[in-house]
Amino acid sequence: MSRRLVVKVTAGADAPERCAQAFTVATTALAAGADVSLWLTGESSWFALPGRAKDFELPHSAPLEDLLAALLAGGRVTLCTQCAVRREIGEADVLDGVRIAGAAVFVEEVLGDGVQALVY
Repeated sequence: MSRRLVVKVTAGADAPERCAQAFTVATTALAAGADVSLWLTGESSWFALPGRAKDFELPHSAPLEDLLAALLAGGRVTLCTQCAVRREIGEADVLDGVRIAGAAVFVEEVLGDGVQALVY
């Protein structure tokens, strides 16, 4: 059975340490061989847009742009449907590889066998 981790990040530039922790944990799990799904919700929704992760800065933290690129290359990145609508973000606006999906898909992922879930 593969190890699976779902990380839901609600923080963005408004809470940079919490945001960076979510991305760091997700990419560390990915590097350890886990099947990782990162959900962008709330203020982290903005990182689904091109260039936004590049502008994020936190001293002594890996660049968010690099962490996001790793997750897009080896895991799944999902933008919350409601969060996208509230911010007027559409499918055509997001980075390649980011899907937009809602609560039903999140619940399906979290309730899967062997899944660990974290919320930041």
